[in-house]
Amino acid sequence: MRVLVVEDEAPLADAVARGLRREGMAVDVAYDGVDGHEKATVTRYDVVVLDRDLPGMSGDELCRRLAADGALTRVLMLTASGTVADRVEGLSLGADDYLAKPFAFAELVARVGSLGRRARPALPPVLERAGITLDRPRHRAWRDGLLLPLSPKEFAVLEVLMRAEGAVVSAEELLEKAWDENADPFTNAVQVALMTLRRKLGGPQVIETVPGAGYRLGP
Repeated sequence: MRVLVVEDEAPLADAVARGLRREGMAVDVAYDGVDGHEKATVTRYDVVVLDRDLPGMSGDELCRRLAADGALTRVLMLTASGTVADRVEGLSLGADDYLAKPFAFAELVARVGSLGRRARPALPPVLERAGITLDRPRHRAWRDGLLLPLSPKEFAVLEVLMRAEGAVVSAEELLEKAWDENADPFTNAVQVALMTLRRKLGGPQVIETVPGAGYRLGP
């Protein structure tokens, strides 16, 4: 899941980003509305966590623009005021959900996850392929009944491959979907993650390298 956090309180923005990354999400951060709009224009995000009170461009205006674009991106609006009138106003701007500060981080994660599922074509909560079972809500995976000790990044890479249903996934697509904007496009992070993922999956190998094209998960 690709998430953009737009929040001018840097400590809060960074804390939210770190927490969502621990949940296996690829997270970018913007500290003002203008930067947030630029990032949302360049990258297709599943969810934007958006503060209403932003410098440069207000969260309300950014929300309007995201809604006007007609993209599948879902917006979770954050605000210091949680009155009914504020919630109604935020939702009328095009926000999909609304969360008042201060908030419990577990609730934020649950709401972001719910919105992310709505931003994508419907998939079953549990994916199965090549003897692998991936439970997305519980963030666990098994092969032939054995629990796999996957890191959040390995889990994200495996999910992208399983979503492809046997189609080839390029290294660039893996980098885009499983990493954030700080990932160096010339890095070997994808190859390293695949190496450790293959080792943890054990034999026989089910992730095939397609020369010059990418990777795919066997039948």
